[in-house]
Amino acid sequence: MTANNKTASSTAGQGTQPEIVVVGSLHYDITVDAPDRPRKGETVTGRRWAPKFGGKGGNQAAAAQGQGVATAMVGAVGDDDFGRGLLAGLDRAGVDRAGVAILPGTGSGMSVAIFDDGGDYGAVIVSGANLAIEADQIPDARLGQARVLILQNEIPEAVNAAVARRARQLGLTTILNAAPARPFATDLPDHVDILVVNAIEAEMLGGGSVESLAQAATAAHALSARFGLVVVTAGGDGVAMAGAATAPVALPALPITVVSTHGAGDMFVGTFAAHLARGDAPETALRAANAAAARLVSTPEHERAAL
Repeated sequence: MTANNKTASSTAGQGTQPEIVVVGSLHYDITVDAPDRPRKGETVTGRRWAPKFGGKGGNQAAAAQGQGVATAMVGAVGDDDFGRGLLAGLDRAGVDRAGVAILPGTGSGMSVAIFDDGGDYGAVIVSGANLAIEADQIPDARLGQARVLILQNEIPEAVNAAVARRARQLGLTTILNAAPARPFATDLPDHVDILVVNAIEAEMLGGGSVESLAQAATAAHALSARFGLVVVTAGGDGVAMAGAATAPVALPALPITVVSTHGAGDMFVGTFAAHLARGDAPETALRAANAAAARLVSTPEHERAAL
C-alpha cells in the first residue's frame, strides 16, 4: 500500500497460499424485516432488524472460503466499529485479510436492506472506505500465487482494471461480477475471462431482454463475443452459460421455496470461482454454484451467519 495513512489488517491465515483473491467491497449491512418495502414518501413499520457482514466482495470471499478453497480478501474499511465488525466477519469465515487496509478518519462501507414478505429486497449502500482501495494493496508475488481473481462493480473501475491487467500477466483467471451494472470507462473488459451477470445487468450490458431461461442463454451467447465465457443468472428461471470454448448450458432453477434472495448472487459467484480454482470444468462449477445459491435463498435471514 502506498498511502501513509493506511494500515494493513492482520490475520492468522495470511501465510496460507491463496487459490482465490477477491478485490472488492466490504459493507456492514443493516437488514430490516418488514411486510413490504416503502414507496416514495411512505413509512412502513418493520418487525425486526439485524446487523450482517456484507459487501459483494466480502460475501464472495466468504462463499469461496466456505467451499474449502483458500481465499484472500483485498479491500478497505474505516477505523470504526463497523470496520472492526467487518474484520471480525472475515476472521470467522477464515478469509485471509492481510490485504484489507484500515483507513483512519474514513467511514466503513455500509448498507441498509429492507426485506419484504415475498422474499425480495431493496437496499441502499454507502461506499465509504471502499472508494479508497488501491490496486497495489496486494503485491504481484502474492497475487501470482492464486489461480482465480474475483472482481465486482462496488469499487472504482480503475482499480478493477489495474488489478485485472496484472492478473492477466500473471496467468490468473479473472471473473468479473458486473454488479451493479455500469458502462465501462476503461479497458477492463479486455482483461476479463468470465463475466457473471443477472438478467438486469445482462440487458444493461447489451445482451437484450432477459425474461426467461431461453433469453438468458441468448444473452450469454451475445455477450460472450466480448467476454469469452459468460454466465447469466435469471433468478427463478435458472442460469445459462455460453462461450466460444465451452458448450452452452442452460440449467432450470432448482425446486425450492424462496425465503430471501439476498446474497444469492454472491454465493453463486464465490462457489463458482471455488470450483474453477479446484480445476473443475465450467459446467461442473455452474451446477455447484446453482445448488449453493438455491440452498441460500431457501434459508431465512435470521438463520444465516450474523456479525
